[in-house]
Amino acid sequence: DTLKPVLSDIVNIDMEYGLKDSIIFSSYKSKRPVKIPIIEPQFKGDFYEALTYLSVGDSATFIISADSFFHITARSPKLPPFIDSNSVLYFNVKLNSIQTEEEVKKEEQEKNAILKIEEGEKLKLYLSDNKITIKPTESGLYYIETKRGRGSKIDTSDWVKIHFAINLLNGNKIFSTRDRGEPIEIEYGKKFDTDGLEEAIGKMKKGGKANLIVPSSIAFGEMGRGGAIPPFSTLLYDVEIIDVRSKAEYEKEKALEREKQKAENQKLMKSEKAKINKYIKDNNITTKPTKDGLYYIETLKGTGKKAESGKKVKVHYSLYLTDGTKLQSSLDSGQPFEFTLGKGQVIRGWDEGITMMNEGGKAKLIIPSIIGYGERGKGSDIPPFTPLVFEVELLEVN
Repeated sequence: DTLKPVLSDIVNIDMEYGLKDSIIFSSYKSKRPVKIPIIEPQFKGDFYEALTYLSVGDSATFIISADSFFHITARSPKLPPFIDSNSVLYFNVKLNSIQTEEEVKKEEQEKNAILKIEEGEKLKLYLSDNKITIKPTESGLYYIETKRGRGSKIDTSDWVKIHFAINLLNGNKIFSTRDRGEPIEIEYGKKFDTDGLEEAIGKMKKGGKANLIVPSSIAFGEMGRGGAIPPFSTLLYDVEIIDVRSKAEYEKEKALEREKQKAENQKLMKSEKAKINKYIKDNNITTKPTKDGLYYIETLKGTGKKAESGKKVKVHYSLYLTDGTKLQSSLDSGQPFEFTLGKGQVIRGWDEGITMMNEGGKAKLIIPSIIGYGERGKGSDIPPFTPLVFEVELLEVN
């Protein structure tokens, strides 16, 4: 077959690519050929241009610059860590077939028509096997109440706390809030899942439970959802309404929570100031802080290049709390930390403190939370409003 792909054709290929001694991706492993539309080449000799030289049944190896492929074709802002700008990628490709856009569209329509019929047959069998005789709503939703709730009907803008689980008709579990250990809270009327679930919630009250059978027409339709929910899948829901609050009640509660958090933050800020003052006093530090609150204490003057914004630096560091607790150190792993100054890649206290150093220098940085991890903190080791002490050695400036 001498037919070659042209612009806007869709090609079906088997492909693997990688470096000379390693594979990054292989469609052979998944046994799923790749469908790719032919577009205008993005640079001379790119992957799309290479495909146009193949005929159906041909196999070939393309050698393409890794830098160009990842930055231009894949639109990746940076290269994978195991690849440098001088690397080349090897693409082993077999062209299985070529289709026009119209042919692909027709094929999809025919496939969807079959899947839609199959969905109906599977649903009919499920209803029969489970002796479900309830009639669906106008939309197609099967709503089976298992526990009647109490209170007012749920209205648009109410805040609803629910537990729910989703399964396919074959029993495969897709999702469950109970597996996460807590219910989810939503503003009713704002879409967050399927139309079928939203319709059902509108029929329920606080404390109520229901089982739902949601056909794909009011679920995820012909697209499905990722690899978990195939196209034209009827879904089974198990729903429980834990709590219902009006918008006014919800906003009042959130306002009280904000006030409580504000008071707690004020308390933590006072505590932080006391911790810094105690550390300064206990360690006989006479250095004055910068306008942002950074204490920079030089312990060894560097004689090399000056660290400046925009330059790449390599440092060793040890991190402590003001009570002396050691949190981490690059010295323990023997791996220095590299980053570019002034690009927001590190906390502000580092960007400010490192620029005061020269290559070969050492310093202690006492960093208040306002230029550290702030009111959010970081993980369990660094709570909100925590001052930090860094011992830093500037190894290289590039």
